Amino acid sequence: MSLQVSKDHTHLLKDGKHFFWLADTCWSAFTNISDEEWDAYLTHRAEQGFNVLQINTLPQWDRCGTRLNWHPFPLPDGIHYDFSVILPEYFGHARQMCRKAVERGFTLALVVMWCNYVPDTWASNIFDGNIIPEACVEPIVRTICESFNEFEPVYLVSGDTGFDSEASTARYRIITDLVDKYAPEALKAYHIKGRYDGLPQEFGERAGLYLYQSGHNVSAQDGCHTLAQHFAKRSPRHPVINSEPCYEQMGYSHKLYGRFRRAETRRALWDSLLSGASAGITYGAHGVWNWQKPDMPKNPISGEGFLQAYPCERALSFPGASDYAFARRLFESRSITALQPCREILAQYSEQIPCALCGPLLLIYLPVNAPLTLKGDWSDRQASVIDLSSGDSATLPLRTENGVTTLEMHRFYHDALILIEKRA
Repeated sequence: MSLQVSKDHTHLLKDGKHFFWLADTCWSAFTNISDEEWDAYLTHRAEQGFNVLQINTLPQWDRCGTRLNWHPFPLPDGIHYDFSVILPEYFGHARQMCRKAVERGFTLALVVMWCNYVPDTWASNIFDGNIIPEACVEPIVRTICESFNEFEPVYLVSGDTGFDSEASTARYRIITDLVDKYAPEALKAYHIKGRYDGLPQEFGERAGLYLYQSGHNVSAQDGCHTLAQHFAKRSPRHPVINSEPCYEQMGYSHKLYGRFRRAETRRALWDSLLSGASAGITYGAHGVWNWQKPDMPKNPISGEGFLQAYPCERALSFPGASDYAFARRLFESRSITALQPCREILAQYSEQIPCALCGPLLLIYLPVNAPLTLKGDWSDRQASVIDLSSGDSATLPLRTENGVTTLEMHRFYHDALILIEKRA
């Protein structure tokens, strides 16, 4: 059964039950992953607890080179596609991959058209050799929908795009119309570029959920919460998901020296969930999204450019994936379907510490260990703390005096999640 939106438009449902979107980013699956690798990948991610796969239906422009020969269109010179000819064997093989994924319990989130295929976007302005002619758009979108509709995917109409020009906006308007025409029952969303909140109102009204991208710019990681807050306040109301936080071991944007390590990806996770994007989260590993493998032919298109990725085999074992899976387990075990951000209850550090309420349960993400003061009398509650680096937990005393409640430092060394709830 396809995903549906809850009546209060705060979270997702599947088979009538709460569905926490825990996606892995595997943009390059259809072109770069062998059948044997796909089987192993699905088994691994299913065992970890992932339930959504984000995949590009067309070749990811900045993927790793590959010796596999899966292309949706002829590639006569090795760089430029002939979009007037659609190769059915590519879509047939992609369907086989999708069938295996759905049989393993995954929901598919499929990008219809990444921004490099669309005129006047940041990506097509870097490399304009594979912009799809307007006359070819409908046959391609029709083929995508007819190929994948049976799997009841979420269609991500756009990929990594902005809507900063009339040409790109007009093209995505056509693509949206075509998805509605050929997949009228499908849930739609728009995957937008990093640090961007400019989704046009017309597309917001046609989407079923809001996706944003806090991205890989080291100086803009506050986008995890500022973009969550923005989209949570938009009308019409939709569930909100950070669909591309910083990937684990991704190099900083613009080839700056440095990588996002496990602690940074975990902070992005909780800063998003507790700031208004509580319908789920997407994880990414640098080396999986592009399926990096050694000794492969070089991709002549480098895209935005990041530090070299780890080989996919190593990237699949990055430890941060377990942090994201823990969030899903917590939300499901606690029946957390929607969170109300409430930084205003903090007497200090409200810019640095996200917190949110789900009924009587208060969740606080503490990036750095420090005493914490809450406004109000919380003496009728009990507090516990989870060390997010190890999973260890402990009780945490609350002390109320003069209308404020103080939580002393916990005993752990790393970032932690504090849960305050009614006494049993």
